[in-house]
Amino acid sequence: MSLLRQGLSYGIVGGLQLLADWGCFVVLTMLGIPTAPANVLGRILGAAIGFWLNGKATFSSALGEGLGWRHLRRFLVSWGLMTVMSTIAIEFANQAKGLQFAWVVKPLADALLALAGFAVSKFWIYR
Repeated sequence: MSLLRQGLSYGIVGGLQLLADWGCFVVLTMLGIPTAPANVLGRILGAAIGFWLNGKATFSSALGEGLGWRHLRRFLVSWGLMTVMSTIAIEFANQAKGLQFAWVVKPLADALLALAGFAVSKFWIYR
């Protein structure tokens, strides 16, 4: 699959992830759950969608043997690091300007992280 097609597919999957993650985050924080755990829970939901869809659709041509434990381990390492960065950004936004500002910052921070995530996915996770 060409880089352009992979990028487009990754963007579509990422959009689905982002919507699920952000929606979960907003609902959980509206229910009174603090931003850090709500962010992690939202990212878990998004990760469950993204790992499988990107493995089956976006990077499937690189996976001759299909998705395996090696891919999952690499995904979890990457996801963990990006979740820490996302949580720091959201916590900073919440402390600086409040919860509604954190709701706005979250999809922006996660979209920026997704740009790095594409390279990590293409060249390490799904390889």
